[in-house]
Amino acid sequence: MKIKPIILIAGEPKSIFFEIFFKAIKKNKYRSPLILICCKKKLIQEMKKNRFKKKIKVIQTNDIKDIYVDNKTLNLIDIRLHNSNNKSRNEYIKTSFDIAIRLIKKGYTNKFINGPINKSSFLDKKYLGITEYISSKFTKKNIGMLIYNKKLSVSPLTTHLPIKLVAKKITKKLIEEKIQTIHNFYETHLKIKAKIAVTGINPHCESILKFNEDEKIVKLAVKSKIKKGINVKGPYPADTLFLKANRKKFNVILGMYHDQVLTPMKTLFEYDAINITMGLSFFRISPDHGPNEKMINKNKSNPLSLIRALNFLDNR
Repeated sequence: MKIKPIILIAGEPKSIFFEIFFKAIKKNKYRSPLILICCKKKLIQEMKKNRFKKKIKVIQTNDIKDIYVDNKTLNLIDIRLHNSNNKSRNEYIKTSFDIAIRLIKKGYTNKFINGPINKSSFLDKKYLGITEYISSKFTKKNIGMLIYNKKLSVSPLTTHLPIKLVAKKITKKLIEEKIQTIHNFYETHLKIKAKIAVTGINPHCESILKFNEDEKIVKLAVKSKIKKGINVKGPYPADTLFLKANRKKFNVILGMYHDQVLTPMKTLFEYDAINITMGLSFFRISPDHGPNEKMINKNKSNPLSLIRALNFLDNR
C-alpha cells in the first residue's frame, strides 16, 4: 500500500520552525514522504543560515497526484511571501492552510502538521485557536485538543478562553461530548482503551457558593458516561490529580480549562508531547511550542516535539 505523505506548513515566517525542522530530518529517517508548504526564498535563506544542504523539488499542486515524492529531496509547495508586514504574512499563512486543506479534502493525504502561528495576529475573534480554525473548514463540532504523550495525555474542555468566561462555558453536555471524543480517538486511532480522569473546576472540588459546578455538572456528566461503559472517573481536585501515585491510574486527564492541565503537563514532559486535534477525519498535529522569536538564530531550540509529531504520523 502506498504510504501517504506528511504535509507540513512552516507557519509563521519569523519563528524557530525551520531550525527544528532541519534538526528533525537530520536526526531521523521517515518512511512517509514529507512535503513542506512555505516560501522557497525563505526556505533557501534558512537553509544557508542553518548550514543545511539538500536539493529542493518544487511541486505544482494541480498535478500533485501524478508526481512521485520521496525524502531524497526537500519536497516543496512554494508560496510567495511578498514582505514581512502583517497583511502579507497573514495572506501567506492563509494560502498555506488553504492548499493543505484542499489536498486533505481530495484524499491526497490524511497527515498534516502545522508549524507555529501567531494566533493574535492571524485569527479573527470568532476562532479561539488554530484547532477551531482548521476544524471549521471541515464542519466538525465534536472536536478536542489532546496534548499527547504515551505515558499521560491531557485535554482541556475549554481552550483559549479568558478565565472569567470558563465557568459560563462548562455544561454537562459539553463534558459528555469531550469524554466521548477522547474515548473514540483512543479506541479508533491509538487502539487502546482510554482511562480518563476528569478534574473539577473549583479548588478541591468545593465551593463556598450554593451552586457547586463539580456536584451539579461535572459529577453528573461523568456518571452518565460511566453508564455508557466508558472508563472515566471524577471529578478530582486538580491540585493533587497530577501526583505520581494518582496520575499512573490514568492515561488521559480531561481538565476544565487550558492552563489547569497544560501547566502540569509541560512541567512533567516539557517538549515530549504533541498537540493532536481529535474528532477530525484526518490527523492534524502541531508541535507543542510557539513561534518563540526570542530563540531565533540561537540554534538552541529543542526539536523533540516535532520529531514526536513526525514519528506519530509516520507510523499511520
